[in-house]
Order: sequence, then structure tokens, then C-alpha cells
Amino acid sequence: MLERWYKAVIPLLKSYYGTGGDLNVDEIHDVIPITEDYGLWHPQEGIVNGHYRATEPQKIQKLGQLRQGVVKVIEDATFTPSLSRKYTVADLITGYGVAEAVRHYYELWGGELVGKRALIQGWGNVGAAAAYYLASQGVRITGIIDRAGGMLNENGFSLEEIRQLFLDRKTNTLIASGLLSFEEISQRIWSSGAEIFIPAASSRLVTRDQVEQMLAGGLEVISCGANVPFQDPEIFFGPTGEYADQHTSIIPDFIANCGMARVFAYLMETNAEITDQAIFGDTSRVIRRALERTRLQGDDRTGLAQKSFEMALRELV
Repeated sequence: MLERWYKAVIPLLKSYYGTGGDLNVDEIHDVIPITEDYGLWHPQEGIVNGHYRATEPQKIQKLGQLRQGVVKVIEDATFTPSLSRKYTVADLITGYGVAEAVRHYYELWGGELVGKRALIQGWGNVGAAAAYYLASQGVRITGIIDRAGGMLNENGFSLEEIRQLFLDRKTNTLIASGLLSFEEISQRIWSSGAEIFIPAASSRLVTRDQVEQMLAGGLEVISCGANVPFQDPEIFFGPTGEYADQHTSIIPDFIANCGMARVFAYLMETNAEITDQAIFGDTSRVIRRALERTRLQGDDRTGLAQKSFEMALRELV
């Protein structure tokens, strides 16, 4: 099905549209091999042609940077849970951005990040990486829920435990001894208490009841690793998302999980520096700038998603 879709849209991908990986579709192993078979230098080639209107030398440079940077193996131990596993930028950058959004939130709105409790929904590239980076900054990961089951630890899992859970994943699935069944973790996790919630599974999973239980347990901020995480039919703001935005801080998906999209944009800049520090640092700065603009709208810790959407839509119009 994926191959048929790419065959159908290849004229757009050559001219003015760009694509990438997403839920259970890997950028490096699924997307790029298919698009290369159809003659694309990179899945973002249409953006280089349509948006940048690049000359031939500029096109060669930008596409070369994309080809090199997206699959770059991370060499700086600061940005990877394991140097021996050879994780790439595409593997980790989105989860990194989701965690950085939380860090910037507490720096801008106030509060100590170290010691905060966090719940993670989903243990794929985004959720597992976000948990690892948060744990690296002193956040206590107290609950993980995945399609295979979940885990709870009221004291928080250690950084080494989170790293091992990251490394032990199989096909983006949580693997651990003593795993609670999905039914049991679903009944217990939402009322277990945490200040931070990372929805990083499929879209439209988080219910109003789950939000209410987390609010009662001290929820302070939601950093959206999943697109449209709330169980609403509306694309942007449905009743569940609006309720959550009125009662806690929500960092919306187009800010929190922009990591891979931002990497594409960064690598299309002229003479982009292709190092771990430059690529990850750029994503962090872009997320912070977006949150700084939202922060300028007022001191309130609620309504952040609505304010961010309004600013983004004004720019588009």
C-alpha cells in the first residue's frame, strides 16, 4: 500500500511536496528506499524545488545535506543512550524535541524540572527517546503505558533502567519482565499521579476521563509527542483538547514534536553544519523560540495550545 501511494504522489514529491516517516513507518528503512526507487534524491526534493526554487548547484548542496544529515549516526554520547547501537538523527530527534519542550516550559513559566514525575504513553521512537532525555535531566519516569502493557514505579525508574528499557525495545514495543497487562495498566496509570504527561502513541487516544484523573494527580504540562493526541474527531480543537487546554499547560504537537520536520528545514539551509551538536541544538532553539512567543502572550499556564495555534494561523493567513 505504501509503495502504491508513493507511486501515485511521486509527481508532487518531485515538484512541491515533501514527506517523511511517521507512526510505524521508518524514515530510513521504509520511506527513503521507496522514494529512491522512484528517482528521488530525497523525500524532501519537492520542497527544495517548489519552495526554495533552488538552482542546480543549490539543489545538489541541499539534497546532499539532507541525504547526509537525516541518516547521520549520532557520535556524541550527550544525545544517545548507546554509542554502540549506532542510532541516527532520525531515530531520536523527535523524542529529543518533546523532552526539550518540557525543559523550556519550566524555564519560561517557572518551576524545577528535577524530581518531577512523568507518565509516558507509547514506547516507540518518540516516547522512549523522550523518556530517556527527561530521565537524563532528573525527571522521574513513574509510569509507561504501551500497546503490550505497561509499568509503574511510584519512586520513578532510574536513568539506567529507562536506558535499558529503551535498548530492549523490539519493533517499537515495550519489553520488560513483570509487565502489567494493558487492561491493568490502563486502570491504574491515569490516577497514579504525575506532573508531566507525554502522549506519544497513536492519535486520538487520550480521553476526557484520563485527563481528569491526571489533573487530580497534579498534572502540570502535556508535551504532545503524538499528533492530535486527544480523543476528538476535530483535527485541531475538539472538546477534550479544549478542556485539557483550559485546565493545564499543553505544548501542542506542531511545537513539541517538530523535531524531524525542523531537521529537514535545517538541512536545507545553505552550508548547514552537519554535527550532532548543531542539529540537536537547532531543534531545541526553534522549540524554545516558539514557546517564548507563546509566553509573551501572558503569564497564564493554561490556554497555551490555543494561543500557539492562533499565532501560527495568523502567520499562515
